[in-house]
Amino acid sequence: MPQNKISPDSGTAPFWKSKSLGEMTRQEWESLCDGCGRCCLLKLEDVDSGHIDFTNVACRLLDLGTCRCTRYGERKRFVPDCVVLTPGTVEQISWMPATCAYRLIAEGRELYWWHPLVSGNTETVHSAGVSVRGRAISENEPAISRIMSSSGRIEPVRADGIFVSHESGEPCRLEKA
Repeated sequence: MPQNKISPDSGTAPFWKSKSLGEMTRQEWESLCDGCGRCCLLKLEDVDSGHIDFTNVACRLLDLGTCRCTRYGERKRFVPDCVVLTPGTVEQISWMPATCAYRLIAEGRELYWWHPLVSGNTETVHSAGVSVRGRAISENEPAISRIMSSSGRIEPVRADGIFVSHESGEPCRLEKA
């Protein structure tokens, strides 16, 4: 039995139920990541409304099979605008997926059944269809000329990263949020 599950005979709550994000060890903090890869998708932000839409394009450092960063420890060196989560920033980042364990814990909510800490299996996030496995392409893909937003629209993107928003009809810039 994984040590992070409640054992019927121990009566001890798992760390994510008994500690705040700020009280967790580094190992506990890192284990909260479910490996969905959704935070590593490029996002489109409407500069006027602030609305953020996820695309199907993943950061070039994301391994699309494991949904884990290939250069996690040094990712800021390769992707300077990569957001590093801390207990203090979790609540400030509005685009974190609603299923994200960091967000759920900060909001006092339960982890989902498919979270590896609950299921004891790192594959459940994928088998439950929560991860980007099989649904994302890398930003290194040579022929990225269109972006599919989470609403299912295909957005044409120019080489300079400009696309026209179907919602506002205005030019928007493709940037990492």
